[in-house]
Amino acid sequence: MGLLDKIDNKKPEPKPGSPAQSVDEFSSLRTKIHLEVVEAMNKREDRQGTDMCETDTRALIESILNQNNESLARADRSRIADEIYDQIRGLGPLEKLMYDPGITEVMVNGPKQVYIERKGKIVQANVAFDDDNQLLNVIDRIVSPLGRHIDEANPMVDARLPDGSRVNAVIAPLSLKGPLLTIRKFSKIPLTVNDLIGFGSLTYKMAVFLEACVKGRLNVVISGGTGSGKTTLLNILSGYIPHDERIITIEDAAELQLRQEHVLPLESRPANLEGKGQITIRDLVRNALRMRPDRIVVGEVRGGEALDMLQAMNTGHDGSMTTGHANTARDMLARLETMVLMAGMNLPLNAIRQQIAGAIDLIVQQSRLRDGTRKITSISEVLGMEGDIITTQEIFVFEHPKLGETAGRFVATGIKPRCCEKMADNGVGVRDEWFS
Repeated sequence: MGLLDKIDNKKPEPKPGSPAQSVDEFSSLRTKIHLEVVEAMNKREDRQGTDMCETDTRALIESILNQNNESLARADRSRIADEIYDQIRGLGPLEKLMYDPGITEVMVNGPKQVYIERKGKIVQANVAFDDDNQLLNVIDRIVSPLGRHIDEANPMVDARLPDGSRVNAVIAPLSLKGPLLTIRKFSKIPLTVNDLIGFGSLTYKMAVFLEACVKGRLNVVISGGTGSGKTTLLNILSGYIPHDERIITIEDAAELQLRQEHVLPLESRPANLEGKGQITIRDLVRNALRMRPDRIVVGEVRGGEALDMLQAMNTGHDGSMTTGHANTARDMLARLETMVLMAGMNLPLNAIRQQIAGAIDLIVQQSRLRDGTRKITSISEVLGMEGDIITTQEIFVFEHPKLGETAGRFVATGIKPRCCEKMADNGVGVRDEWFS
């Protein structure tokens, strides 16, 4: 127990019906009906040679429920029927979570522990799997249609659901707690910049400045931690690219939802069971340069592809964008140096920094705060080199609340960025009052 715990170490007792105490009294009945339904479905599908549709599957479940003559209330009967259908055709206990628009992430830590993220806060959900096998079946149902496979020899897999939600699964022997499943849900209705302003993620002045930066063909890196909202912001900023430009997007799992007509989305591919056929982000960036792009948008740089991205930014592909993991703008520059070294080119450090300083115009720092809110905490301009150091200056910053204050505030530093000249050359003007 830590020192802070000794101040108030009373923990609330779990409430009846909470995830810690909930017991499904219909578990044995559901298992019995489920086995009978699967057996009947297999016989019918073997006889007909086609998969049963949703209507026929639900009718079969109802029929077998009636045959068991269980005296169930209508609500309980309906719940059991839905759970069996979800287990057979859907994602089992996770199905209703996937349809909840307020949930942004689902985290399964073994069969009995499911957490969700809602409004930036992680809470335990009141659902559970029967056992490891049921959870493994759901994972297999996700990855099999994509040609992926998960077993002891290949115990980690990345995939995505048909709606675009991003999935990661880990099983034994890597996981010591049972199968692990993480689903980053895909927003069916993309957020807009007005939504972010309404959420308090940035101000109007910051928003119009970022719009001008994209239209003015600045090279932008969005930096931030996991779950800080980098991809959401990248998606919004990419929407400002003019419709008459040829855009190539490159991602591990397709999440960007650009509305322009001339968009070519590319997605990387892992190796097959024989360890062959892998197509990396770096392969796609290199290939994109041969496709006559006006702009390249990379979902995230995390390795040697950073070198190819910087070279693209330095050789006529102005207005390109990407994201990266880092806690500050300065950390992002250091991370880029490391990633370029991962390309194996043995470049001197000064040459790498020259590449970075010449390529990147703006670093937008996105952060997730302790209260679960996501904010742009800094917009910094990359000025160039002074000796061996890349110099930057902040244009906008978020000042965290001081002691006694309830909320922080966004402030402009009062500096008009030098990149305004580049934006003006590309036909986009800025207003001095944005930076006052």
